[in-house]
Amino acid sequence: MTSLLVIAKEPVPGRVKTRLTPPFTAHEAAALAEAALTDTLAVAAATPADRHVLVLDGAPGPWLPPGFEVVPQSGGCLDERLAHAFAACRGPALLIGMDTPQATPELLAPAMDFDTCDAWFGPAADGGFWALGLADPDPDLLLGVPMSVPETGDVQYRRLRAAGLRTGLLPLLRDVDTAADAAEVAALVPNGRFALRHRELTTELTVTR
Repeated sequence: MTSLLVIAKEPVPGRVKTRLTPPFTAHEAAALAEAALTDTLAVAAATPADRHVLVLDGAPGPWLPPGFEVVPQSGGCLDERLAHAFAACRGPALLIGMDTPQATPELLAPAMDFDTCDAWFGPAADGGFWALGLADPDPDLLLGVPMSVPETGDVQYRRLRAAGLRTGLLPLLRDVDTAADAAEVAALVPNGRFALRHRELTTELTVTR
């Protein structure tokens, strides 16, 4: 049974996308986070899998589409929370974050195929990773990997290779962390909810501030 996991925070002002403030307010940053999450969930829903799971820190809202199983994130550091999410799977699993609304079903589809690869790795431009797929979701492959530092992706990738896993590479994507990131990602997907909300908010910045 294949699982497609989206790990996310509830888009609450002051708790998400704090590096977008300034220039955006906490409420505007949360609105951008909600739009990114909405786009990401739509992409996940359109990608074939036996299970679609939202691994959530917080409570679901009207942005959650039907067909998703919602499970709470565990406590601990990010490596522990990711490991816990994989440990709950009983078959191949692909995990993505809520920060890359430019992802598409076509981009994710190869990483749902574990016939030729034991793992899939999607590097992020900031040195982390935006996607991780494991044919055998062993939590020990993640525990102890330093998170949110420039070498996160390199350490995680080397961990996969050291375990002898045939590892497929997904394209490099940029996470939405800063205002510059948001502008670049919005330009890549001009018809998405994220891009629409970004245009609305940047227009307001220009007019009112």
